[in-house]
Amino acid sequence: MSSAAAFVFLPWRARAAESVDIEAFDAAGKSLGVSRVAKVVKTDAEWRAQLSALAYDVTRQDGTERAFTGPYWDAHDDGLFRCVGCDTALFDSKTKYDSGTGWPSFYAPISKANVVEHADTSFGMRRVAVSCARCDAHLGHVFTDGPKPTGLRYCMDGVALRFVPRG
Repeated sequence: MSSAAAFVFLPWRARAAESVDIEAFDAAGKSLGVSRVAKVVKTDAEWRAQLSALAYDVTRQDGTERAFTGPYWDAHDDGLFRCVGCDTALFDSKTKYDSGTGWPSFYAPISKANVVEHADTSFGMRRVAVSCARCDAHLGHVFTDGPKPTGLRYCMDGVALRFVPRG
């Protein structure tokens, strides 16, 4: 059997993980640069064990939390918002603002390398979904009705994020 043929029959966990470029940030929010890292890939059972039921529904099943019920929609502390699935830095509190929507909103991600945007046509709407580049966690959606300087509103589900105070 050739090595290529052997690769096909290996269990998914034994295969080389896909990699992605991620920009790392220290506790103060200072960039540590972009580096190539392995994507975080877990089984459904592993995600369920790691995440709350609601966080699992949002991040792995593209669900959403009800407005004004999740964490961080009204938070004003200084720090970074990281992915609940893989700890990748996603947003800085310096870009957070009160959108009045009941979800944490930001006018920009901490790094465009750390998020992926893609079309979402569910529920008969045309939206742009936002996911974590490292673990593919669904985070929320981005809209074009945000404040300056970007005019964007990254409307995120709080349960998809983990806040870390600025160190």
